[in-house]
Amino acid sequence: MWGLIDQLLQVGFLAALVRIATPLTLATLGETLSERAGVLNLGIEGIMLMGAMAGFSVAYFSGSLWLGVAGAIATGMALAALMALLTVSFGLSQHVSGIGVTLLSTGLAFFIYRLVFGQPSQPPSVPPFQTLPIPGLADLPVIGPSLFNQYALVYLAMALVPIMAFVLGQTPWGLSVRMVGENPDAADSAGISVAARRWQAVVIGGGLMGAAGAFLSLAQFNAFTFGVVNGRGWVAIALVVFGQWRPWRCLGGALLFALIDALQLRLQASSFGQHLPYEAFLVLPFVMTIVAMALVSRNAIAPAALLKPFRKEER
Repeated sequence: MWGLIDQLLQVGFLAALVRIATPLTLATLGETLSERAGVLNLGIEGIMLMGAMAGFSVAYFSGSLWLGVAGAIATGMALAALMALLTVSFGLSQHVSGIGVTLLSTGLAFFIYRLVFGQPSQPPSVPPFQTLPIPGLADLPVIGPSLFNQYALVYLAMALVPIMAFVLGQTPWGLSVRMVGENPDAADSAGISVAARRWQAVVIGGGLMGAAGAFLSLAQFNAFTFGVVNGRGWVAIALVVFGQWRPWRCLGGALLFALIDALQLRLQASSFGQHLPYEAFLVLPFVMTIVAMALVSRNAIAPAALLKPFRKEER
């Protein structure tokens, strides 16, 4: 037991925790923005997968990891625009539209990947992002190598948390996004275009989901596989509820899930792993997510207009 605790306090474990939390943070922020505007984007799993594939493909052929990230963001925004078209413009069911986008994106990702790369015996890979130590801070004991010797995308994801909290809470645009998610009739009466704000929130959120997928294929695994997302999109939806639709709390939920995920990897290598099948450890983060959801969701207050289409002509 003490050996396991000692492993948890090591720099490598803490650094891995932050990296595991990064794609969850990006995806959760994207879903939070969309839901604060009143649109539940169940297409997140497929958008992340398509973003991972597009980002990897662009980086592989261009030789630029940042072009790959840009390609993933653009792909995520395009698929989110489809989601916005179905739910905001046409007023269709957000549940059905989101699942449809996930199925479409998943199928497209597999089809395009096989079309471009075929079925090689050795999956293609790209050189991953390198860590970028922050001078001075990276030399601090324990916390320095864990927090300040990370990928640039990790810093970007963590910086986006206070930025989004400020934008949603303090800027006119953020307040209008929240208004269309709470009371679209009042927003329309105040001269705010409900459709425009929802489109903007959904598309920007889709870009963050695409970036989350790019992190998986370009930084964490430096390759694309069909299980690269592995349910993280669905976890992000749960983390939005866990975080009460607030960026800082969502970051806390992402770190908690990452802690459990990193812990199960250590448990597999410990004495516990000799007595239980490894599948029991793999499912642990998802079980804990369900437990956390059950405990928190009772008091969760979702945006009042979430899942409700706005039809101006019916007012």
